[in-house]
Amino acid sequence: MTAELWHRLQAEGGWLNLSDRAKWRLSGPDRVRYMNGQVTQDVRLADPRRALHACVTNAKGRIDGDLFFHAAPDGESLLIDAPASLRESLGVRLGRYLIADDAELEDVTGEWHLWHRFGSDACEDAGGLAAERLGCPGRDLWMPADDPAPAADPVSAEDAEVLRILRGVPASPQELNGEAFPQEAGLEAKVMSFTKGCYVGQEVLSRIKSSGRMPREIVLWTAESGNPSPGEALWLADGSRVGVITSCARHPLDGTLHGLGFLRQGTVPPDSQLLVGDAMTSIKASLRIQQLPCR
Repeated sequence: MTAELWHRLQAEGGWLNLSDRAKWRLSGPDRVRYMNGQVTQDVRLADPRRALHACVTNAKGRIDGDLFFHAAPDGESLLIDAPASLRESLGVRLGRYLIADDAELEDVTGEWHLWHRFGSDACEDAGGLAAERLGCPGRDLWMPADDPAPAADPVSAEDAEVLRILRGVPASPQELNGEAFPQEAGLEAKVMSFTKGCYVGQEVLSRIKSSGRMPREIVLWTAESGNPSPGEALWLADGSRVGVITSCARHPLDGTLHGLGFLRQGTVPPDSQLLVGDAMTSIKASLRIQQLPCR
């Protein structure tokens, strides 16, 4: 990303073409009840004006995937979208318990295009659904696949990834994957309901909520030396391994490296310095961490 583009996106926002995301329609009288048993969010809050973010968890409370959903304007179905890489696995997972329920899950990926307008110009009179996908207000526009695309120059996938990381937004599969609990990724405030009733993984996640204890916590970091990479371990100076880097991006203004990672909960206070390397004997970078705002 260039410095010029960075300044423009900060001031004006931009467009993302998310049409490659997997999409499903869940219809039938039992659709809300069924979906409520599969995701962390309260599906009863779904309406045609906003897209809600949720996680799908397994029986151990860890993340099978994350998705957005909203009520279709006809009031007869829910529309769901998720990362393209999860189309097969999440489709199977969402339909796994459809046995006695009067609901039908249909893959409609090819029927719809999905565009997202983010930033200061993404106001309600622009149409579409309210949705926050890059850590700022935005609007989703679902369009039939044969309709003309918006007259917009979308941000590239590479530049969108820089924005995501610098804004501290966890994503699948880097942070949101089968090793993570939603709370570890800082998602409790916005994607989880603890009053709607049971869902797959709910018991484990409620215990985390009650105790405040979880194996790891997500952090932001800024490199002070070297070139840390995703997958590399984070170490204390005494040789204790305390975490791992999951994402990194170079800031377009000064070239510094920033990113996300997981640390063992409570082991390292904010503004601490950590070492980076495949092993303590091969340290090649250092960085400083800060706490990630709750999403």
